[in-house]
Amino acid sequence: MTTYKTESHVRSLLKGVSWRVVATTDTILVVLLVTCLSGECSIESAIKIGSIEFLIKFFAYYLHERVWQRLLINNRINQKRTLKKTISWRVIATTMTFLISGSVLNAFDEIALYIALTELFTKFALYYLHERLWLKLPLGRIRNYFFGKKR
Repeated sequence: MTTYKTESHVRSLLKGVSWRVVATTDTILVVLLVTCLSGECSIESAIKIGSIEFLIKFFAYYLHERVWQRLLINNRINQKRTLKKTISWRVIATTMTFLISGSVLNAFDEIALYIALTELFTKFALYYLHERLWLKLPLGRIRNYFFGKKR
């Protein structure tokens, strides 16, 4: 178990970038899978949805991180708390995926719903693992290494 300490804005931004790279790759693959299975395979739509999500969800993710930052300070972080954080993000992100997919595909139909539901499962596992990985990274050492704080 880890005691959660204050995380810098830079760390939240770096964490957001790393998550968006993983999540956007997953989104593009999921959109391709679902659209191809429906007979309307489109790499253009997949990339467009992934790109829009990267930009919009990056800011949403950052805000989510900062809210959880306040909730978790000086608390013990265990798998149950990570699970709660994962669920809260999935509710936000899956809703956004449905809305973005429906907008890009010009239909809030089964395809947009299947994309969102498929992502619900793939991203749930990926997000949880991403969170656990970032908990293992030392908060200060990386910042000190890149921003020149002398030892």
